[in-house]
Amino acid sequence: MEFQYYPITLIIIIITVLLSIKAFNQPEIKFKWVFYPYKIKRDKQTYRVISHMFIHGDYMHLFFNMFVLFSFGRNMEYIFGETYGLGLGRLHFVILYLVGGLASSIWPYTRNVDNPNYMSLGASGAVSAVLFAAILWMPGQPLYLMFIPIGIPAWVVGILYLGFEYYMSKKGGTGIAHDAHFGGAIFGIAYILFINFDKGSAFISYILEFISNIFN
Repeated sequence: MEFQYYPITLIIIIITVLLSIKAFNQPEIKFKWVFYPYKIKRDKQTYRVISHMFIHGDYMHLFFNMFVLFSFGRNMEYIFGETYGLGLGRLHFVILYLVGGLASSIWPYTRNVDNPNYMSLGASGAVSAVLFAAILWMPGQPLYLMFIPIGIPAWVVGILYLGFEYYMSKKGGTGIAHDAHFGGAIFGIAYILFINFDKGSAFISYILEFISNIFN
């Protein structure tokens, strides 16, 4: 798949890498752009809902998010282009990513709007939206996780991921915005169902057939 088929993915990655490095070197920028519900409500700093998606805590955080975005974003951008045409397909991808990031902030915002000590940053919510859009669209795609030498069907990984993120968001105390990951994932699923409801039926049919084959 040549670069020309997923330019939006590459543009997002390049912008995010450059802005994250800038924030690494200038802590005042990181503090100004971080997701800070307390400041958003009291000082009307609504720009933080977007700006935090383009900065990260450290290089590992940045690498992991951009690696997942490149792995799944290019596939979804290509699929959208093939399914809906180049222009509309790219628009769908931009909406999926940006609105997915916004949607992922709703739960953390409502939980922490009166908490002056809560701040978060990173593209994880937006990346989760892209990841789960890909899982719903291609449930049988094998995913390879660390230390597991065989591919695991995407739908299985998705269910385990949602369960883990929901549990950890309720548990709290990890220093990771699990609620944002969960919210982004739900938006990714919802957006695919909104633009192509048949993918939901196909997803369920695939799982039922998969289970049936196990017991036959």
